Amino acid sequence: MAKIGVIGAGSWGTALAVLLANNGHEVTMWSKLQTEIDMLKNDRQLASLEGVILPESVAVEADLQKAMEDKDVLVLAVASAYIRSTANLMKEFIKDGQIIVNVAKGVEEETLYTMSEVISDELPTADVAVLSGPSHAEEVGKGIPTTIVVGATTRETAEIVQSYFMSKVFRVYISPDIKGIELGAALKNVIALAAGIADGLGYGDNTKAALITRGIAEISRLGTKMGCKAETFAGLSGIGDLIVTCASMHSRNRRAGILLGKGLPLDEVIKEVKMVVEGVYSAKAALKLAKEYDVEMPIIEQVNAILFDGKAPADAVMDLMLRDKRHENADQPWE
Repeated sequence: MAKIGVIGAGSWGTALAVLLANNGHEVTMWSKLQTEIDMLKNDRQLASLEGVILPESVAVEADLQKAMEDKDVLVLAVASAYIRSTANLMKEFIKDGQIIVNVAKGVEEETLYTMSEVISDELPTADVAVLSGPSHAEEVGKGIPTTIVVGATTRETAEIVQSYFMSKVFRVYISPDIKGIELGAALKNVIALAAGIADGLGYGDNTKAALITRGIAEISRLGTKMGCKAETFAGLSGIGDLIVTCASMHSRNRRAGILLGKGLPLDEVIKEVKMVVEGVYSAKAALKLAKEYDVEMPIIEQVNAILFDGKAPADAVMDLMLRDKRHENADQPWE
């Protein structure tokens, strides 16, 4: 049995706390939000995660030090926009070599750091790993079979994390390609906004398939240019996570995209979804990375234009369709 602290008590943190407790570990959760603490202590569930009951064995703490001290692993489960500020709060209590598993998905707009890089920037003595893949909190919390991947700088750390999370309903693979895992996880949220926009416009399966296929092509182009492995984007945190996020109504990014496609302005969309829409935060960073590495990412460009420049979604789709003729795989020669 391991002692595990889950830092962040939203839907994903709660679902993982349930999983880890069911695996027999001693779990302590922390939240900065008193409303979350009260719900989890009194009702043992979140309003946003109906039907997922937090085991009585899981402690819920408002004291960050108590949640962190003497832990084998810390799971950092706050939204990407709050990773740096939360890591900064953790500085006072972190021990050297502490394993931190980041489960947030995003790229910091100002620095273009992935979330593990942000954590390492704030907590340089920590051993930072990442966990990602096609895994909605609503399903993980209910024990629906799920498969994900853990990335770490050493095989030893990856296998430690793998052993803590692995169960009969949660299969865990390991990989050394941390940045590739994180880029796939962050940028698929932007593509999922595009998929939702297409749904909101009333388009069909053909359009969805095109966005998923060309979306993973854009992500792979950027990722390999940044030194990541192409195989990562063909795996769980690439095409796997992209498919589930573009196709499911559990996806807040897809739901936000649907509302955008129906003509709602961004501020109203955020209010309607009532949860952090990670793709909105990652969209500008993705566009900056595309420019920095000189990579064509037309879907990312059009999503940014809709979000921040007031472009009509139907016009954005038309501009994508009317781009210059292309070869699907330019490195494949004719016979």
